[in-house]
Amino acid sequence: MKIGYFPGCSMEGSAPEYGESLEAIAPFLDVQLQSVEDWNCCGASSAHATNHDLAVALAARNLALAEEQGLGELFAPCAACYSRLAFARHELGTQEGREHVGAIIGRDVHDRISILNILQLLEARLDLIAEQSTDSLFGVKFACYYGCLLVRPPDVTAFDDPDQPSTMERIVQACSGTPVPWTMATECCGGGFSIARTDSVLRLGRGILEAARAAGAAAVVTACPMCHSNLDFRQEAMSRSGAPPMPILYISQLIGIAFGLDDEALGLRRHFVDPRPFAEKLRAASTGLRMAEKGAKG
Repeated sequence: MKIGYFPGCSMEGSAPEYGESLEAIAPFLDVQLQSVEDWNCCGASSAHATNHDLAVALAARNLALAEEQGLGELFAPCAACYSRLAFARHELGTQEGREHVGAIIGRDVHDRISILNILQLLEARLDLIAEQSTDSLFGVKFACYYGCLLVRPPDVTAFDDPDQPSTMERIVQACSGTPVPWTMATECCGGGFSIARTDSVLRLGRGILEAARAAGAAAVVTACPMCHSNLDFRQEAMSRSGAPPMPILYISQLIGIAFGLDDEALGLRRHFVDPRPFAEKLRAASTGLRMAEKGAKG
């Protein structure tokens, strides 16, 4: 199935491992990603923090391009890109808004195209995920971290419960993993203040990681490059207890591990907290379980 794809800057710059893992699992999910031609940055987060019209126009131009290319839906894996595109579509919901933005970008633009985030794309393919997953994640506990942008504001995203979302948990369960109940699933990691207020980012991130450990999670799963960057890159500075670092996985990487894909295909080598030993441990446990089952049957 061909679907419009907005990679954004992160898939090609700050989070190539996210893009690599998406491309690796897409064939298993019967998904063909068709990139928007001549796409531009969505404006997160510098534009929307300084100029409202610029922020809407940058995202709206991508929507106009997708419409011109005959795409009915547009998939944006980055949570920030998804948020900006969804917000722009919301702003185009009136004739006045369409005319105003259209005059800025010099194109006709509408609000007809559907914007999908990674969780929406995956939820529609839960059966395929479950069918093709090995038992490598069986019994392993994961903290599903949504962050601020996937489910908020609810009148813009219109996706899941903004306070108690559950889509990522269903995806983890389809992979045979166990999502843990915990208190920080939608709390902010401070991504927008990574440079200006690093102290606040460290405090917020520390709270997220400590809550994940307290809930018994072996790893955190996310769908946001900014959240991943904060929790992965700054983890050593966040640590106060001397606890071992915790793997931070993109949801696409988790699915790839469940599918039996190798580390290289999933971009695991690119992390600051190396998740490859964790992934190898999961594969080894799966192999041991299969051998035990084979011995029991024999």
